Amino acid sequence: MSEILWLVLASVLAAEFVNGWTDAPNAITTVVSTKVMTPRQAVLMAVVLNIAGTLSGTAVAYTIGKGIVDASVLTPEMILCAMLSLIAWSSFAAYFGIPTSESHALVAGLAGAALAAAGPHALMASGWSKIGLGLIFSLCLGFGLSYLITRLVILVSYRLTARSSFTVFSRLQIISSMFVAYNHGLNDGQKFIGIFAMTLVIGGI
Repeated sequence: MSEILWLVLASVLAAEFVNGWTDAPNAITTVVSTKVMTPRQAVLMAVVLNIAGTLSGTAVAYTIGKGIVDASVLTPEMILCAMLSLIAWSSFAAYFGIPTSESHALVAGLAGAALAAAGPHALMASGWSKIGLGLIFSLCLGFGLSYLITRLVILVSYRLTARSSFTVFSRLQIISSMFVAYNHGLNDGQKFIGIFAMTLVIGGI
């Protein structure tokens, strides 16, 4: 492999590192702050379930790698620019406490590179429709389910004593933390695998 290809692959891994640094702690914040789990236990749990999620499918990797932009118009240098932009922006946002999304930064970086190289026809409608539907459903379902779960929590906790409430919600916190960690791997772990694979294909590997 050429030196530039090694550099691009390293930038993909660096972007994945930044993603883990900024997003993965979301999975364990609740259980650590409430002392349901020790930091060591929580981190080990998050590591195992992130890996399990990453290895549980290829749908996200396939969409990112082949369904967002026409990879034939991209060069390794363009992917490098997209990765460096993601790393710079996410690090800046994390340092100043600004909410950010590596998924949006990744897709925007690829789209910008493809638009600059070949114009709007380099964007693939099928992949963008999936992203659009995902945004809509995540907002609507997230809001609706959060409301229902909140009402259910109020209803259930109203009938519990303080001791039994702590026991029940401690267990539920662990389950929800495990779920978040697994799904972080399922989504964020896979999307960088898609970019890694795309880079290898563009580089002729």
